[in-house]
Amino acid sequence: MPVSGETSKSLLIVGGGRMGRALLAGLLAAGDLEAGECVVVEASPSARAELTTGFPGVLVTEEAVPCASAVLAVKPADVESACRLLDHTGVERVLSILAGTPLDRLESLLPSGTAVIRAMPNTPALLGSGATAIAAGSQATEADLDWAERLLGSVGLVVRLQEKSLDAVTGLSGSGPAYVFMVAEALIEAGVLAGLDRPTARALTIQTLLGSARMLAETGQSPEELRAQVTSPGGTTAAGLRVLESAGVRAAFLEAVMAATARSRELGRG
Repeated sequence: MPVSGETSKSLLIVGGGRMGRALLAGLLAAGDLEAGECVVVEASPSARAELTTGFPGVLVTEEAVPCASAVLAVKPADVESACRLLDHTGVERVLSILAGTPLDRLESLLPSGTAVIRAMPNTPALLGSGATAIAAGSQATEADLDWAERLLGSVGLVVRLQEKSLDAVTGLSGSGPAYVFMVAEALIEAGVLAGLDRPTARALTIQTLLGSARMLAETGQSPEELRAQVTSPGGTTAAGLRVLESAGVRAAFLEAVMAATARSRELGRG
């Protein structure tokens, strides 16, 4: 996926942590880039050693090299130093996966005229099953959005939104895996309480979540329709759902997403 004006490499990834590695692995697995076209800039010597071993052929370095396209995959606290690394690279467009770092701040830190796309991914991207929203900065074109969508599409679903919607994305899909993991914890404990041994309760819980997600993704039916199919009048599922509703579980999820969304807005203003 070479770009116009490129001097030596096709993609520079600043930050070799979990998300940076996930994106690199997805791109290489999809065949969108060859290892020799990629550079990862990483400050930690031990992380550089792991990246060099894990991604043969990829240039892993402490300093940025000339490149027209870059991904920022560092911690938000390191955004200023990461942007400074790109000052003399000839960068033309940047995809940021930094949480809580708005487009206007990124544009102020990067070379003037840089096309910036901000993304909010989630951790299932580590397994190629992520959910990511992207938003365009003031200089980003449709072609830049297409480029960002191709990159992130290698690790899952991508949707395009206005930046004002990214806080809601953070509250829903960004934090969402933690909500699902908490549900899994509770179901496992419930299985043990009901008399199952823990390994069996864990295996059944995981497969139930996997199977349910596949039904949502593949049947084309709504959650309400699928739930109704499992719920016989006066049956066991109806009894269980009655308890969940009376305990306010639905409302708790609504409040959790809203609280996480509000917190994302606060961090963005900070």
